[in-house]
Formats: sequence, C-alpha cells, structure tokens
Amino acid sequence: MYKIPFSIIESNFYTMHKIKITIFSLLIVFTLNSCNGKLPGADARKFPQDPKLRVKKNIEEGRGFRLMDMGNKNSGVFEFASSNELWRASLDTLDFMPLASVNYGGGIIITDWYSTDVNSNESIKISIRFLTNEVRADALDIKVFNKKCKLQFNCIISEKTGNIATELKRKILRIASIYKKENVVKDFEPYKDQGESK
Repeated sequence: MYKIPFSIIESNFYTMHKIKITIFSLLIVFTLNSCNGKLPGADARKFPQDPKLRVKKNIEEGRGFRLMDMGNKNSGVFEFASSNELWRASLDTLDFMPLASVNYGGGIIITDWYSTDVNSNESIKISIRFLTNEVRADALDIKVFNKKCKLQFNCIISEKTGNIATELKRKILRIASIYKKENVVKDFEPYKDQGESK
C-alpha cells in the first residue's frame, strides 16, 4: 500500500487555503469597486448614534421589518409606478395632454402634440426624463418642443426656450413633495420597544 507523505498533504492544504483567501479578497475588491469605493448606506451624520433611536427612526419610516408582522397578509412591499411621487406628480400635471409614450421602467414620459386652438398652426410637445426617484430639483429633465406649421406638411419643430420647462418642473416638484409628505404620514408607525413592555 502506498502512503502519501504528510508534507505533501500539508502543502496542498495550505495551497487551497491561499486560493480561498485570494478568491475571497478578489470578491471583496470587486464588490467595493462596484460601490465606487463606498460602503452602501447613508451619511452617518444624519442618523442618531444611539442604536435604540436609530431602530426607532428606521421602523417609524418603514425601513425595517418586525418578526411579528411576518404572518401578516400585507407584509409584502411592492414598488409600482403609483408609489413613485415624482411619477404620479408628473402624470397629474400633464393630465390635460394626450400621452404618446409612457415608460416607467425607462423613466420617460412623452406627450403627443397639443394645441389649445383647433385652427392654430402652433402646438407643443413635452418630454420628461426621470434622472432619479428622489424628490429634488435635479431629478427631472424637461424639454418642451414647439411645432409651427404653415401648411399641413410644412412644419418647423424647435426646442422651446423660456419659462415653461421651469414652471412645469416647479409644479411637479411641489406636487411630488406633497405626495411624499402624505406617504411619510401614512407609513408612520410608532415604535414600541419589546424590551420595555416586560
């Protein structure tokens, strides 16, 4: 019977151990690299240092879960377009215009050409791109296009400059902030520390 020397087994063990450590290290490097070198999470200065206060704040804002709620029928949280405040505010603002393309996944709303007067030779088209889901001033890219026609097929289309895009953005952000406040109030649930009830 052939016996394998202990030194060969020992060297294979250390080689495998080194390979595992190398692979694990590479995974950590790639994971942190995909986060741009920052660990995921928020700015620590915006949250209380006391863990009990942090837990209370997270649960009140609907960010946590409770083991007692696991059997609840309503325990699942689903993100639909109707739960995005900016999306809802944009659709509510443009509800008077016909929509040509609406893509929640792509983050874009494009209206059809719209004119208030039937005999008018001028109409507008609005395009809204969502750059983020957060309600903030740089979340939307709004473009307004103007079409002037001399005859039915002799039209000039240009991007309209002026206050319309700014006014639309301001109105959408105002409505979205109202929706966001309503959601915060609706999702608020006072925190009850399980340790204090004993």
